[in-house]
Amino acid sequence: MARESSVARVSEEDLVVRLPGQPKVLFGLMEVFMFLLALVLSCSFCYEIEVDLAGPGCSSVGGGAFTELGPFYPTGDGHGLRINSMSWNKASNLLFVDSPAGVGWDETTASDMLVFLLRWFNKFPELKARHLFLTGESYAGHYIPQLADAIHSYNRQSSGFKINVKGIAIGNPLLKLDTDTSASYDFLWYHGIISDERRHAIIRQCDFTSLPNISKECIEALTEVSLANMYVNVYDVLLDACFPSIIEQELRLKKMATQMSMGVDVCMKHERQLYFNLPAVQHALHANRTSLPYQWSMCSTLVNYSGIDGNINMLPILKRIIQNKTYVWISSGDQDSVVTLLGSRTLVRELAHDLNFSTTLPYGPWFHKNQVGGWVTEYGKILTFATVRGAAQMVPYAQPSRALHIFSSFVRGRRLPNSTHYSPDE
Repeated sequence: MARESSVARVSEEDLVVRLPGQPKVLFGLMEVFMFLLALVLSCSFCYEIEVDLAGPGCSSVGGGAFTELGPFYPTGDGHGLRINSMSWNKASNLLFVDSPAGVGWDETTASDMLVFLLRWFNKFPELKARHLFLTGESYAGHYIPQLADAIHSYNRQSSGFKINVKGIAIGNPLLKLDTDTSASYDFLWYHGIISDERRHAIIRQCDFTSLPNISKECIEALTEVSLANMYVNVYDVLLDACFPSIIEQELRLKKMATQMSMGVDVCMKHERQLYFNLPAVQHALHANRTSLPYQWSMCSTLVNYSGIDGNINMLPILKRIIQNKTYVWISSGDQDSVVTLLGSRTLVRELAHDLNFSTTLPYGPWFHKNQVGGWVTEYGKILTFATVRGAAQMVPYAQPSRALHIFSSFVRGRRLPNSTHYSPDE
């Protein structure tokens, strides 16, 4: 990026120079902080680093940027930031976008995002020739394909600039509601979280092909399952849950005020919420200029969503994307019980069959740092499915090194390594 020319086009009210409690960094701030709040009406936060989107009602900036794959994590007391050594900006420029305002999905999200990208490229024309990769997780299984499809439609009609979308990568994606929902309850049973009786009740009472219209008996069966796993982190069934009582929180703040917890910080979401509600942080981000009467939270309950979009089968859209020569990578953290590898693997295989693709890489382990990172298969040299061993739905949060390796391989157009050989640039 031509940093000086880019800075010259960014007004003071757009540019974030530094965040409160931010540690010293080796990269230039222009490479990381640039919020362009006025570019599109439905964009509540626009964070310059390629494109990442979060699930309905939940924030990409709060989740993706500050909990998973951005350059900083919140400190234990929620009043500062610490460096994420596995940030994805090691492999690419990144752009996090929350859309629409309030975040989530609505029927105009793909067209709004397309308008945003076109305005983005107009403001930074030096980026027009670069490859664009779209990534996201969970409900992004809907709006990443929808956005890619909208981009291809625009490119077909444009006689001038065409967006150079190269590939899409989606983690634990919701692709087909009935398949993914059924697989979720199978996963809970396979992991011993629900009993044989509860699983059999779901099989007898629930027809997931009719979602969201399900019987009273099915609702009762699913309610019993919800009670059975209420103390489990459903996004990572092996990870401890966070129960921050007042006393427990006070102890945590004393112990973690300046240091990182060992392993995965299961309470990072609370630290993140503390940080984003600091007045100095909101001022630095040019956010909450209207002094809203409620606090920022990772997931908003202020936007109402229709359940209709959740029933859309994404496989036909993914088929069109692949037919436009755009690479598709689907990955699954293997400890997620919400959108499981069982459903995703089944649907990717179904998509490959519909495209008449042969298997170009047989299913087998991939390696990172001399250990099995997960398992991977490829169809037609353009469609990849990979699991990430020991990962939650939020893969960069639970397995940051393996997540960065997958992302780096994706943007470089490389297959994941099928041997323990490790090179320094992995």
